[in-house]
Amino acid sequence: MNYKIIHETTYIFDDDVFLEPHYLRFRPKQTAFIELTSFSIALKSEPEGHSVIEDEEHNTIDFYWFEKLTTSLTIHVQSCLQTKEHNPFNFIVHPDSFNTLPFAYSAHQQQILFASLQKQAIAQELVDYANAILDASHFNTIAFVTNLTSQIHQDFIVEYREDGPPLSPNSTFKMKRGSCRDLSWMQIALLRNYGIAARFVSGYFYFDMEKPIYELHAWVEVFIPGTGWLGFDPSHGILTGNTHFAVASSAIPENTMPVSGGIRGSATSKLTTNLTIIKQ
Repeated sequence: MNYKIIHETTYIFDDDVFLEPHYLRFRPKQTAFIELTSFSIALKSEPEGHSVIEDEEHNTIDFYWFEKLTTSLTIHVQSCLQTKEHNPFNFIVHPDSFNTLPFAYSAHQQQILFASLQKQAIAQELVDYANAILDASHFNTIAFVTNLTSQIHQDFIVEYREDGPPLSPNSTFKMKRGSCRDLSWMQIALLRNYGIAARFVSGYFYFDMEKPIYELHAWVEVFIPGTGWLGFDPSHGILTGNTHFAVASSAIPENTMPVSGGIRGSATSKLTTNLTIIKQ
């Protein structure tokens, strides 16, 4: 199957500003079942230079720097993807000890996964919520992560919030609602609480709808030996498949933002975005 993603982001400033160097994360990742057949990115505020770099967590970033004052910045991106059939359950956990919680990564794995294992303080009621799911899953690792993903989808209302960092896991749990990034960050906190390496993923998700309205999406990846980094989407209660198109993944949500960069000047800005995903 072929997909075309057209993503336009525009910042309008109410006065001249100087754009500091910007990191842009819009380039979809290639996987064994998703091929990026073409990619183009164009900026309407003319940059002085551009390079394609790899960040600390192996994400591909378009890095731009500027020389002139401007009152706007428009980023137009077009990606074409070709997907193959994919069964997200086609794996085995190995070694077998990782099938049951709690488990322990090797010292070498802990060193590499360190950032994705960092815990944060979470409320006891949130721990109790996950413990009930763990008990019902008979401490089986895959069953627990799958059931936790499904339960979050059932128990929480998904709402759209255009910008801003994820809310704290405790706030999301208390409100029983949140954006895709709020639910993902809450699930990551729970998984790390049980010693499971988990990271935040930003990208696109295609699904059929009568009146298509697409937005950037967020989900979770966990690392379990034998499966590698395995994706779970708490907003939809599913494992990720070949219509989840990851752009950036990180132990820290801020490092997956599509646009990172500052301005020099006192202007305020207005953000508009337009995202279209076409199945061809």
